[in-house]
Amino acid sequence: MTHHRNTFSRRQFIVRSALISGALAVNSTLPAWARSGAANSNVGITDASGTEFNLHVDRATSVIDGQMSRSILVNGHLPAPLLRWREGDEVTLNVTNHLAVDTSIHWHGILLPFQMDGVPGVTFPGIKPGETFTYQFPLLQAGTYWYHSHSGLQEQLGHYGPIVIEPQATEPAPFDREYVMLLSDWTFEDPHDVFAQLKKVSHTYNRQHRTVADFVDDAKDKGLAAAWSERVMWGAMRMDPTDLADVTGTTYTYLINGHGPLDNWTGLFKPGERIRLRFINASAMSIFNVRIPGLPMTVVQADGLNVKPVDTDEFQIGVAETFDVIVKPEASSAYTVMAESNDRSGFARATLTPSIGLQAPVPALRPRPTLSMKDMAMDHGEMNHGSMTPNKMGHHSMGHGSMDHSSMDHSSMDHSKSEGRVDHSSMNHGMPAATDVQAHNHHMGPGVVGLAMNPSNRLGERPLGLEHEPHRVLVYTDLRSLEPNPDTRPPGRELELHLTSNMERYMWSFDGLKFSEVDGPILFYKDERLRLTLVNDTMMPHPIHLHGMFFDVVTGEHNHKPRKHTIVVKPGEKMSVDITADAVGDWAFHCHLLYHMHAGMMRVVSVVDDEMPA
Repeated sequence: MTHHRNTFSRRQFIVRSALISGALAVNSTLPAWARSGAANSNVGITDASGTEFNLHVDRATSVIDGQMSRSILVNGHLPAPLLRWREGDEVTLNVTNHLAVDTSIHWHGILLPFQMDGVPGVTFPGIKPGETFTYQFPLLQAGTYWYHSHSGLQEQLGHYGPIVIEPQATEPAPFDREYVMLLSDWTFEDPHDVFAQLKKVSHTYNRQHRTVADFVDDAKDKGLAAAWSERVMWGAMRMDPTDLADVTGTTYTYLINGHGPLDNWTGLFKPGERIRLRFINASAMSIFNVRIPGLPMTVVQADGLNVKPVDTDEFQIGVAETFDVIVKPEASSAYTVMAESNDRSGFARATLTPSIGLQAPVPALRPRPTLSMKDMAMDHGEMNHGSMTPNKMGHHSMGHGSMDHSSMDHSSMDHSKSEGRVDHSSMNHGMPAATDVQAHNHHMGPGVVGLAMNPSNRLGERPLGLEHEPHRVLVYTDLRSLEPNPDTRPPGRELELHLTSNMERYMWSFDGLKFSEVDGPILFYKDERLRLTLVNDTMMPHPIHLHGMFFDVVTGEHNHKPRKHTIVVKPGEKMSVDITADAVGDWAFHCHLLYHMHAGMMRVVSVVDDEMPA
């Protein structure tokens, strides 16, 4: 197990630094862009640029925070090479699989033909051992993106890397120097063992449970009856208010550019320079809160698309999201880039400094937050989780039977049938409001424990644990696209989809059905404008990702809605995105928490060139 300390002694730092230096001298797997110090001090440092690339996927040994580990690397590097492209070009990528199992690469956030999207069983068969698959597509966009395997749990083993696409036009947010800041989580356990542990005991990695002393404190603050009632409700949900993350610092080492906290990735600057930091969350399971004490940030891009500049001191970045920020350090001082896991079980850190060896203090981890009644938004009083008898909404059980989440078979779906029951006629084109009683016209059964009876729109709320910080914290409603939204039509129909789970049995799904159980894809009709409303019936935040298309986050009645490919849906939240279905083909739609997707929290969206039924 890897445990994180909040501070490091000088002796620990010197000894560990010597060990790391020796290990890296023997086996350096870091690509040029990810190395510390002078080797990465100029704008444009890259491992691969141009229009044609040869990428080799293989097993190798890497060094993580001074420890050796078996990984899946691209071109022998962890993280994978930075691919620098240019908007308007056409790129060709020859990917050769040297593994003993199938592999793939998904180009996250890139608009391309669905056959090039890289999801085995949905858009192509996958890349067999010893074979080469050629991806080829035009670049229709600019910005910060990333790529990763969509095969099994390979992403957790290091199969991921960054992409920077330079714009044809003048950069609207000029800068003097840039760094990619690739956040990730690393476990020295086999990812399949991690998943098996979660299936056996879902709270295996949660070492921060509440105690009797916490109950006594709650009783003092809220009264004995209220504290006891709250404990009973949490027990009915088979959830714990400290379950903020499934996989934590108990097993994870948190990385920036492949460097653990002791490795301390370092980027150089000259005082007065404008530095662009391209933050990418390439984690399997970790949501980070990012701040640079003493150095304000200006957010200029979200998920690769330009936004009107927003000044902030901290932001939360969900798995698969990207945020570009500009910082301008004026003093000849070092600054710590602090990326704290949202459950406060560990952190990644890096240093921005005018000279090698100059460091800033590393902040101590802040106290662990806990989920509240608002995160619950649920009514369990009349739910029988064994047989799910009719409840007060008139819903009945539709039992699953036993469920096996050990593998994902994307090819077993029948794409000829559509889920039509989620089409709603009544529309609210502003921000969705809380309903008196949320309808749940979806599958019930052992995979559904907990229903959000009174969900609310939380896009304007600070993330959990950051509500009372004295400094500025970014929220989704702060974001406005720099250019007007390309499609300002009101949506013609609405689909509602529920994020569902049985946390105790580690069952994750949409509308109560895991991926292998659904009859067919969700149908979009070419060029239609529709609203997708997501209701989070679970007690955890979920970064939800739609392949092939951007969506407009419904933050109000205006034409500068933030356009994203991934959105974090808070516990007990009901929020909406508007989509223009302009990309014909089959597209993956899933939670980007890797083990949730692996357990079945995934669907396929098919954009069909057919007339919409009346």
